[in-house]
Amino acid sequence: MTTARKAACVLAAWVLVAAALSDLGSARAPLGSKPQREFDYFALSLQWPGTICASTRHCCASNGCCRSEPLQTFTIHGLWPDYDDGTWPSCCRRTQFELDKILPLMEVLNKYWPSLYCSKSGTCFSGKGLFWAHEWEKHGTCSAPVVQDELQYFTIALDLYFKYNVTEMLSSGGIQVSNGKEYALSDVIDTIKHAFGGSPQIVCKNGSVQELRLCFDKELKPRDCLTTSLTNGSVSKSKHCPRYITLPTYDPLVLANSTVEIMSQFDEFVVPTALYTA
Repeated sequence: MTTARKAACVLAAWVLVAAALSDLGSARAPLGSKPQREFDYFALSLQWPGTICASTRHCCASNGCCRSEPLQTFTIHGLWPDYDDGTWPSCCRRTQFELDKILPLMEVLNKYWPSLYCSKSGTCFSGKGLFWAHEWEKHGTCSAPVVQDELQYFTIALDLYFKYNVTEMLSSGGIQVSNGKEYALSDVIDTIKHAFGGSPQIVCKNGSVQELRLCFDKELKPRDCLTTSLTNGSVSKSKHCPRYITLPTYDPLVLANSTVEIMSQFDEFVVPTALYTA
């Protein structure tokens, strides 16, 4: 084969490769991932402030742990579309968070869906920003066809939170969520299952409840979560839920001048890769 003919063959091969790469690029989902299928169910993830806020070492204006009165109810982490195989979609639709769209909900969001950290949250499309921006861009954009827009995403999450009040469920079952007493994990699960109609998923930190998740089908009806507690080997031992667990209280961090310190440098909050991210 002559040199010229070899060069022509190489050029033709590169043209085919370039065309293939172009086709792949046009079909690629946001962030370079494969196109993501429709989700199977929702998990409403709730945080227990007593466990998280006990680790607060400095305060900032956005941190719910720094309020003068301690938070004594579960607060919302997010409403997450998940798959039945234990995985989940993320960053599905390229749309940026717009605070103006949820202004009617700001008062209730600040009270029941606060960030419990000072670090800014990473987003899919907007750099670092508000906790709510992260939840919408990462999870909300994957919630179609149930959720069509940003306002609807936050409204549905809040409606489910109030309709299925976990703090009241536990209290009605004799589990007081603010006294730090130990309770059998099985009792907590059974109490939620009886009141809610489905088994929850519970995440612990050093024997205390850190998160509790309620699961819903795509008609927003209660269903069982895939597992009742994260005890598999891929999660660090500190995240396991032992047989007896606590829902501790905490003392808000009070600065000497009784004001909230605005931190110019944010400490990054890192979540183990085996868990959902903040």
